[in-house]
Amino acid sequence: MNFVKITEVGPRDGLQNEKTIISTNDKFEFIKLLAKTGIKHIEATSFVKKEWVPQMGDAEELAKLIFENKSLTNDIQYSCLTPNNKGYESALTSGFKEVAIFTATSESFTKKNINRTVKESIDGFEEIFSRAKSDGIKIRGYISTVIACPYEGKIDPKKTLDIAKQLLDYGAYEISLVETIGVAVPSEIESLLNCLLKEIPASLFAGHFHDTYGMAIANVKQALDMGLRSFDSSAGG
Repeated sequence: MNFVKITEVGPRDGLQNEKTIISTNDKFEFIKLLAKTGIKHIEATSFVKKEWVPQMGDAEELAKLIFENKSLTNDIQYSCLTPNNKGYESALTSGFKEVAIFTATSESFTKKNINRTVKESIDGFEEIFSRAKSDGIKIRGYISTVIACPYEGKIDPKKTLDIAKQLLDYGAYEISLVETIGVAVPSEIESLLNCLLKEIPASLFAGHFHDTYGMAIANVKQALDMGLRSFDSSAGG
C-alpha cells in the first residue's frame, strides 16, 4: 500500500470530554470543514446514553444533518461508536454504514469505563457482529490501553494480540491500537508491533497515538516504518 489512510476522530474522540456542550450546528460546521480537507474517513459521533456522555447526546440529530447533505456524503465514509446493541440500532437507522466497537487490554480500565470485564465487553459485541454481517455494515475495533493503563501500568503485548485475534475472528475489518494515555515511546510501539505482526498482517491495524507527552508523531513514524498504513487523527489535538 503506497498511501496512508487517515480516520479523523475529532468530532467524536476530540469533543466527547469537552466540559461545555457544543451545539449540533457547530459540530456540523466542524465536520463540513473537515470534509473540505480531503479526508475520506470521519468518525462523526457516538451512540451512547446521554447521561454517560452528554456531549454525544445529539448523535441522531447530527447524523440527520450529515446524511441529508449529499455534498458531504459523496466520497466520505462516516462512522460512529456503538457500545451496545441499542447504539448499533440507532446508528443503523441513522444511516451509518460503518460502526466502531471498543474494548481494552486492562480489566481495571474496562471496568471503570463500561462496568464490564474485558471478556464481557467482547462477548457483548457478538450480536452486533452477527447483525452487521447480515446488514452489510463494516465494523472497526478499538483496543484501548495497548501500551499502558492509568490503573495497571505497563501492559503485556500478548494481551493486545489475544484481543485483536478475537475481534478479527468476529469480523472486524480493522483494529485501531489506542495508546490511551500517551506515555508510549517508539521502542514500546516497536515491541508491541513485533508481537502483533508475527501473527496478524500490518494491513489489519491502525495506530491511534495520543500526544500527551509529545510523542505521537514519533510513534506514528515507528508504526509507519513497520508497515502500518492507517492512522487516527484528531483535529486540534
